Amino acid sequence: MRSTRVEVRLGRLPVALDSLRVVLLAQDGVATTAQLEAWGVDRRTTARRVRAADWQRIHPGVVALHSGALSWVQRARAALLYAGPGAALSHATAGYLHKVLAEPGPTITVSIPAARRVTPQPGLVVRRRREPPASGGRLRTVDLVATVLDLVAEATSEDAVVGLLTDAVRAGARPASVLAAVSTRARVRHRALVGDLVGEVDAGVESPLELRYARDVERRHGLPPARAQVRDQVDGWWIRADRRYREGVRVELDGALAHPYGRTDDDTWRDNAVLVTRGDVTLRYRWRHVVLDPCAVARQVATALRGRGWPGDATRCGPACAAA
Repeated sequence: MRSTRVEVRLGRLPVALDSLRVVLLAQDGVATTAQLEAWGVDRRTTARRVRAADWQRIHPGVVALHSGALSWVQRARAALLYAGPGAALSHATAGYLHKVLAEPGPTITVSIPAARRVTPQPGLVVRRRREPPASGGRLRTVDLVATVLDLVAEATSEDAVVGLLTDAVRAGARPASVLAAVSTRARVRHRALVGDLVGEVDAGVESPLELRYARDVERRHGLPPARAQVRDQVDGWWIRADRRYREGVRVELDGALAHPYGRTDDDTWRDNAVLVTRGDVTLRYRWRHVVLDPCAVARQVATALRGRGWPGDATRCGPACAAA
């Protein structure tokens, strides 16, 4: 965060200047007008400082004690101070702080106890709920598991739900904790889907594309289950395969976000290395393969497995299936 210059020439103060600095540092240079009054700064003085652009009003009753651009952390701090007792950052804002989401979004979302009411402000979304389950840290935030369920409730597709759950597990959420939280909530959107997917994530599914492969290619076509996320040391390097069958067939699932320009030089080296040193063949699929024609993918994987000793064959998932 960009360093914040805090104005400390506040006139006569009933508190020690060092104590004031400690409070302002803890609050990222943001204070309420009630706090300023307690420090000896009346509302007229605050209004004058704001008009002179020495300070800036973020929300009614909340000011930043400096000029210049506000940091995201200051905006989040101002939301908490404005929302008052029991407030906690939530939804996408909490998802960003918990490292589930890569971006915080254009607004700050804060949850408050249901018994209270707070008027929303530009750039600030206010949610009312039972006492928010908040975690510690620099900014009071709804805890990770509750945040995951909040975000899942706003997801518009199955892929979005899978993506959220896998990112949440990477961020430290335990699948068992997610299931326990689902069981205690009276209303959970995508409840059945979350219950099914948490098991998949716990088994090594790390992306929506991997889930679709395990479900639409393997299970629906009777292929043997592959080991997920297999780590090996090959030619002096540690590598990981998305899926590895014991017959010596590896499957790499390259999502567009992970490899926006397609196959890389490192991919080619890895495929050659596992073929030369382990005798494994590598098959690579992307979204358009797995989503648009999972039957053809299943047929190709089955062919590779049979060529390496698998005695079975792919089964048809429907009358028009061409996997067998």
